[in-house]
Amino acid sequence: MDTNIDFKNIWKQQTSPKPNIEELLNRLKKFKNENLRKLILTNLLLIATCLCITFIWYRYQPQLISTKIGIVLVILAMVIFLSAYNRMFTVFYKIDNTQSNSEYLQNLYVVKNQQKFMQTTMLNLYFIMLFLGICLYMYEYTLKMSSFSGILVYAATLLWIGVNWFYIRPKTIKKQQGKIDELINKFEEINNQLKD
Repeated sequence: MDTNIDFKNIWKQQTSPKPNIEELLNRLKKFKNENLRKLILTNLLLIATCLCITFIWYRYQPQLISTKIGIVLVILAMVIFLSAYNRMFTVFYKIDNTQSNSEYLQNLYVVKNQQKFMQTTMLNLYFIMLFLGICLYMYEYTLKMSSFSGILVYAATLLWIGVNWFYIRPKTIKKQQGKIDELINKFEEINNQLKD
């Protein structure tokens, strides 16, 4: 029995539309690079934000304990989020040009699971801690305002958090899931065709 199978000939003889392997690998590379850039940018922005918040604490010396707890909660939310989010670096670095289709597929499943964890558990924790921290932080300063101004400030803050939670977050999650699902479907299709 001949064990040398010519996959290129079998591939060329396929009658169904075949995904272009090179195009798919380029899309995977673009996906990987895009996500690595987002990781780096998120790190830079959240670290810069933490440094600014720390500077504000040092410079303006809040008096109430609620303000200090609020600052600590906000910084802690960012640190916890970043520590979980940075695990994605190793996931993306595992994807390289020397892998087989099934290895690409397995790594994409890992990316999808990690993204789901970040989009649900970590993002929920982040938003809750951020919300509580901001509310506690603002309390000291809204005490110095008129009741109307204080209510207006809290309403504007809650509105902004609500827009992020109910509009921007779901839209971002849907977009991320769409990209990873599309890549997974293409690699599954190739693996299924190679098995046939």
